[in-house]
Amino acid sequence: MSRDADRKPLHLNAFLMTVGHHEAAWRLPRSPADGTDVEHYKNLARVAERGRLDSLFLADGPALHGDPGRRPASILEPTVLLTALAGVTSRIGLIATASTSYNEPYNLARRFASLDHVSGGRAGWNIVTTAGADAARNFGLDDTPPHHERYLRAAEFIDVATKLWDSWADDAVVADKARGVYALAERVRRIEHRGPHFRVDGPLNVRRSPQGHPLLVQAGSSEDGKDFAARYAEAVFTAQQTLEEGVAFYKDVKQRAAALGRDPDRIKILPGIVPVIGDTEADALELDAELDRHIVPEYARRQLANFLGVPAERLVLDEELPDDIPTEDEIQGAKSRFTLVVELGRRERLTVRQLIGRLGGGRGHRTFAGTAEQVADTIEHWYDSGAADGFNIMPALLPSGLEVFVDQVVPILQERGLFRTEYTGTTLREHYGLERPANRLFDPVGG
Repeated sequence: MSRDADRKPLHLNAFLMTVGHHEAAWRLPRSPADGTDVEHYKNLARVAERGRLDSLFLADGPALHGDPGRRPASILEPTVLLTALAGVTSRIGLIATASTSYNEPYNLARRFASLDHVSGGRAGWNIVTTAGADAARNFGLDDTPPHHERYLRAAEFIDVATKLWDSWADDAVVADKARGVYALAERVRRIEHRGPHFRVDGPLNVRRSPQGHPLLVQAGSSEDGKDFAARYAEAVFTAQQTLEEGVAFYKDVKQRAAALGRDPDRIKILPGIVPVIGDTEADALELDAELDRHIVPEYARRQLANFLGVPAERLVLDEELPDDIPTEDEIQGAKSRFTLVVELGRRERLTVRQLIGRLGGGRGHRTFAGTAEQVADTIEHWYDSGAADGFNIMPALLPSGLEVFVDQVVPILQERGLFRTEYTGTTLREHYGLERPANRLFDPVGG
């Protein structure tokens, strides 16, 4: 499936993970040791906007991730951080992860509407359903709700949030000082939602935002996840290890969207890629190896064992994965990522030590070490092969990895006509070529 004859611009997002996506990034002398310094993020935001990237993206989760004794585990709440970054940027989009499992629609709809107002229409919401007993126990539950139930709640959550964003008509506010009328009361409505998971009256206490709705992003590649993406998402962040898997996922999600009556071109598929870039291929491979040398094997083994649902002693560092680990059907966690990791280990006959190294850079996302030209070639090949509409760029090291990508890879993509040289819009939806959504509760014109 080649698109050489009808190329549309790539979409590139900067996925910012504290001091870098590689597990051992913080240990290198040239890396900052902590990822909670807002000045660090302001610098990254300016670099990404200099490269004309579509957006910044921040992951999140409502539990302490990993062992704080072994790596930086303090993460700022993303909508708060992005509000600060909105003040030092003017065009780049701002996408925050927020869980439908451990939030309420009213509060979250208000938070994203506020971010959209503060940023002048640059907000995006990465919608996730949170797995993991640690998170569940922070909210009074004993364990993760069943996988399918989490997606049912998520679907209703989106329905409520979008109705709340639409509870103010675009022309509701008239601010007529002479008559003493701020808003037309009939143009602000209660939503009166009654469903199995939520009872919400509304209206929202924030007027309709510049984009109408923030850009809706989804991350998850299970069957439930793909169905959810096909119905609601405008961008999909995914992890695919091989080109063949990428093409299959791309076709699958687009076909599901078309079956629901949606235009497949309105959903952008963006796999993650962890580029390790050097002046020469040997330099890139040495940097990759340097990072891997700083992984603490015993810590990484415990993390992998917890993810796979097996005792740590079952994973022998210099042996392949045991045969009798759980199947995808037996876990309630991140099903698609579980399958990706297991299949990677089986397909390439990796030892546990080797698998830990492969996961250290991107937790299942594709890692690639090479020159800027080679990274650009890889991006172009996946795009032209119909495996991606763009990429979620996940630098192994920050800030240096983002700086090298912006200063060396982006110009190559621009020269090839694959990426913008200037922003042509002011909102995140405009970067994606998407229209502002019509208001479901009011006629867009009036009445």
